[in-house]
Amino acid sequence: MSKTAIYFVPGMAANSKIYERIRLDKNRYTLHFLEWEIPLSRDESISDYAKRMCEKITHNNPVLVGVSFGGVLVQEMSKHITARKIVLISSIKSNQELPKRLKLVQITKVYKLFPARFLENLESHISYFLNDYQQKKADAYKKYMSVRNPDYLHWAIYNILHWQQQKPLNNTLHIHGTNDRVFPIKHIKDCIEIEGGTHIMILSKTSIISKILEENLTGL
Repeated sequence: MSKTAIYFVPGMAANSKIYERIRLDKNRYTLHFLEWEIPLSRDESISDYAKRMCEKITHNNPVLVGVSFGGVLVQEMSKHITARKIVLISSIKSNQELPKRLKLVQITKVYKLFPARFLENLESHISYFLNDYQQKKADAYKKYMSVRNPDYLHWAIYNILHWQQQKPLNNTLHIHGTNDRVFPIKHIKDCIEIEGGTHIMILSKTSIISKILEENLTGL
C-alpha cells in the first residue's frame, strides 16, 4: 500500500516544531515539515510566495496541513498543485471569517506602525495577540516562535489582513477550537470544533487533533 504524503506548514512566526507531538500511522502516512522562507521582498504576492513553497513538495497529490496563517498559505499552495486534501487548524477559509477587529486593523493600517524590534521579539508580546498566553510557558513559546525576521513578519501580517479569498475552497477540512480568541469560533463555519481549544491548541490538544486527522484522512 502506498503511503499518503502529508506536508505541514506552521503558524505565523512559528517553526515546524509545533507539530512535534502529532502522531499518525507510520504505515499509512509520511510526514514532511516545511519551514517559512524569507519573502523576496515585502511586496512579494502571497501567490508567488506559495508557488515558491510548492517547490519543496516532492510528492504528487499530497495532503496539505496549515495552522493559523499557515492554513492560509496551504490554501494558496493548493492553487498551484493538486492537493489530496487541505487541512486547516485554528485558521480561516476566507477573508469573510476574519474578525471585525482585524478588519479594523486592515482599514486603519495601524499594523504599519509596528516597529521592527517589536516584531523581532514577538514571543515576548504574544500575550497581547493571543490572550491565552501563560507566563509559565514562556520558554516553550520561545522554542516554537523562532521566525523573527522583520521582512517576513511585516509581509505575513500584511497578507493575513489583505487576503483576497472570498469563498472556501473545496476539499477542505477545518479544525477549530471553541476558545480561539484570534479567530473566534462565532465567525467560523463548517468546521470540526474542539471544545476548549485555543488558537495554540496544536500544542495543547495534539492527541485530539491527531485522532481527527486519522479519522478524516483514512481511505484518501
